[in-house]
Amino acid sequence: MPKAYWVSAYRAITDTDKLAAYAKLAGPALTAGGGRFLARGEPAKVYELGLKQRTVLTEFDSVEQAVAAHDSPAYQAALAALGNGAQREIRIIEGV
Repeated sequence: MPKAYWVSAYRAITDTDKLAAYAKLAGPALTAGGGRFLARGEPAKVYELGLKQRTVLTEFDSVEQAVAAHDSPAYQAALAALGNGAQREIRIIEGV
């Protein structure tokens, strides 16, 4: 079964306190769900239409594991803490 990758791309951070509260809960929730953080931060370089925005890359053993981590009560609590503190998108993709 191919691994899965959860990509979080932040378009804007509107409340750093809410983001900090989210991070405090989200990290443990995702690692408890089998996630391994591979990269996080602002890109070193962007090309084409790329935006220089915070990006987080998390690896899971499968798409199902990544979805279960997202839907878990612990991660949902992290999302509630984030509220409207950031504009972002999350993509879960299957590895090759």
